This record gives sequence, C-alpha cells and structure tokens, in this order.
Amino acid sequence: MSIAHVIVTVLAAAWVGFSAVSLYRRAAFVVDPLKQYSVPESWWTPLALAKGAGALGLIAGLFIPYMGVAAAIGLILYFAGALITVLRARVYASLPFPLLYLIPVAAAMGLGFAA
Repeated sequence: MSIAHVIVTVLAAAWVGFSAVSLYRRAAFVVDPLKQYSVPESWWTPLALAKGAGALGLIAGLFIPYMGVAAAIGLILYFAGALITVLRARVYASLPFPLLYLIPVAAAMGLGFAA
C-alpha cells in the first residue's frame, strides 16, 4: 500500500461521504438537479445510504483490500448510472458532476491495484 493510494482513497471517501450527507440532508444543490432529472424522491435516501456505504467501504478497503475493491466497483457503477441519468434527462451541462466523483474513486482503485 503506497502513500498515494492512502491519500487518494481517503480523499475520495471524504468526497463521496460529503455527497452522501448532502443528499441525506436534502441540500438544495443536490436535490434540485435530482428533481430536474426526474429521480423519484423515494429513491433519495437509499441513494444517500449507498453512497455512504461506498465511502465507508473505501476506508475499510485500506485494511481489507477486497472490501475496498467491492466498494470502488459499486461506486463506479453508481456514478456511471448517474451519468446515464443525466444523459437521459438531456441536461448536458451537468455531465461533469458525476465524473467529479467517479474519477477519484477509479483512481483510488487503480492505485490499490498498482500497490
């Protein structure tokens, strides 16, 4: 395990965790786009919990590597789904936002494999 892997993983987990808390607390900057994408409000809490579990899984992966890989794969699929949702809603200006979460998670997983 390299120092770069630990730093990127902790930062990615904090970033995704922030997103999870923001969604759980119904922050306007998270909720307003979800309304625009027609994501049902009944999905918001499960989505927030999935992101939170993924963030915790990334941290746990520093000690249990397979758990980190599973969490990273889950988060990559989550944010790939977010990209698809944005594309389907045709809100192309929002396309970079899921990438801001997907890329650090993918980098953390890649660094974990390289270590």
